[in-house]
Amino acid sequence: MVLKAELHCHIEGAAAPDLVERQARKYGADPSPFIRDGAFVWTDFTTFLGAYDFSASLFRTEEDYALLAQTYLTSLAADGAIYSELFISSDHALRAGLSPEAYLAGLAEGVRRAQAATGIECRLIPVGVRHFGAASVEAAARFAVSCGEPLVTGFGLAGEERFGHPADYARAFDIAREAGLGITIHAGELAGADSVRAALDAVKPSRIGHGVRAIEDPAIVRRIAGEGVVLECCPGSNIALSVFPSFDAHPAPALLDAGCKVTLNSDDPPYFHTSLKREYAIAAEHFGMDEAALTGLTRTAIEAAFVDEATRQKLLARLGG
Repeated sequence: MVLKAELHCHIEGAAAPDLVERQARKYGADPSPFIRDGAFVWTDFTTFLGAYDFSASLFRTEEDYALLAQTYLTSLAADGAIYSELFISSDHALRAGLSPEAYLAGLAEGVRRAQAATGIECRLIPVGVRHFGAASVEAAARFAVSCGEPLVTGFGLAGEERFGHPADYARAFDIAREAGLGITIHAGELAGADSVRAALDAVKPSRIGHGVRAIEDPAIVRRIAGEGVVLECCPGSNIALSVFPSFDAHPAPALLDAGCKVTLNSDDPPYFHTSLKREYAIAAEHFGMDEAALTGLTRTAIEAAFVDEATRQKLLARLGG
């Protein structure tokens, strides 16, 4: 089995339908508009968000979030993953009536349970939600740097890419960077290559969430390769959301050929009928990658991970170098 690592997964979006149905029974909610025959049902980005928000609303206590993190990471480890980073959002916690502190404590407990049971390493990456505005994103950054949780090692920006400009959120990233947190930002998924350029100019991230539409501008591709910025590619998500028409049309191979650093990730796996294991299978089938090449993607992810060097070297040793 190829060992795997993932840098881009939203924790609320990792809740499997069976877990969501159990949570719905716990809280007396009706999941039928959003789950049928054991799968999430949606038809476009708006209905996807509706299903996502319904599911997220069913995690309301520390123990709920501990269960979510533990369940996801345990399944990930069973598929051969040795490392995971999870995007977390204190905005979701507040909407569920839970304090950011309690939300983080629950997730951290779930991470530690999964690590004790499986050996998987995990770090938590708070994100601001860009369509909630700059003040909200700054608040998320301040929480990330002041929370005191050692599992929090990075900061990112998610949400509607077409809302605002990355420069609007530069202060939030300065707050995170000055505190030593790793920097990642969503760009180049639903918005085009210009969104990638804007993110590079305004935020200077070490990683970009998605970034695949950089392929539309060769100059930006050359810049990504030259600056060593790592792309958190999510092919299954891209095809499900019709960013590209097919896996054979996906630009991951072309980005690799151009010298870009690429990783494989599941994004919101059950919504897109995928998993990290499937993402690696997609790369094997559609991108022509053998085990050595796939292991190379895992190595890229670990080298780009927001972890201390001792942990990084331990993970690389598990890969054999």
